[in-house]
Amino acid sequence: MITRSLSFGSIRSVLPALALLFGAIADPVLALQVRVVPQEARLGDTISVTVETDRTQTETPTVRYDGRNFAAFEVRPGAYRALLPTTPLDRPGKRTITVETEEGDAIADVFVGDREFPFQAITLSPSVAAIEGTDYEFNLMDKFRAAATPEQYWNGAFIDPSDGWVSTVFGVRRSYNGVFAENYYHRGIDYAAPTGAPVRAAANGRVALVGYQADGFELHGNAVGIDHGQGVTTTYIHLSAIEVQPGQIVRAGDIIGRVGSTGISTGPHLHWGLFVNGESVDPLPWLEGRIE
Repeated sequence: MITRSLSFGSIRSVLPALALLFGAIADPVLALQVRVVPQEARLGDTISVTVETDRTQTETPTVRYDGRNFAAFEVRPGAYRALLPTTPLDRPGKRTITVETEEGDAIADVFVGDREFPFQAITLSPSVAAIEGTDYEFNLMDKFRAAATPEQYWNGAFIDPSDGWVSTVFGVRRSYNGVFAENYYHRGIDYAAPTGAPVRAAANGRVALVGYQADGFELHGNAVGIDHGQGVTTTYIHLSAIEVQPGQIVRAGDIIGRVGSTGISTGPHLHWGLFVNGESVDPLPWLEGRIE
């Protein structure tokens, strides 16, 4: 099956290309099927690329997109999936997806549509504006978000991690004290809730990050990071309390901490971020179960 979002340009290997187009072909040619979801992507979406073959691969396929190689993980025998992030800072337009397998390569074009994001003007006090965060917290966050655990821990749609109301949506662009933040976008969803309100795991996973403001998480405040496997991670920051330990296995809905206002925060809320292969993406499609 090939969705209409997958339009073909040049093909490096003709026979694998025929198999890709028609789904099956007699030996010794590999039957290669590629499916891209969603059919019409927008900036901030997660793109799922599923590769199916009729032969056992000794090496997993590689998916190349927008100048990066993305690992594909086996989701069932003969089927592999790579998750590709798009962000509000990307340029809209046509992209090339290259699927590399042992039997040959296939090249496809996919279109990522533009999207308008809200704008906020934020005013910070001089003392708060002077806080830039620490190398300690940034290094730990970067290492955590780079996780590519082969197992898929999550199952089905993610759930809202808080009962609070959404005060800031994903992708908001901002200025701070009158200066536009060129490379900034709001990397998650904010839920406004009282201090001490429960914060829940959005999906099954393993606690891979626990950071405390007292130990140097001065920007994020008290923070928890959950590895959901296959390059998907979530972060929960500004917490007043943390109720899990590193390495702990959690299930969707488990309480992992409490809403707070630690770090750089203007009031009690949960900032929840979802990352795919290290890039912050819109969590809404994950909450709606649109990611396979």
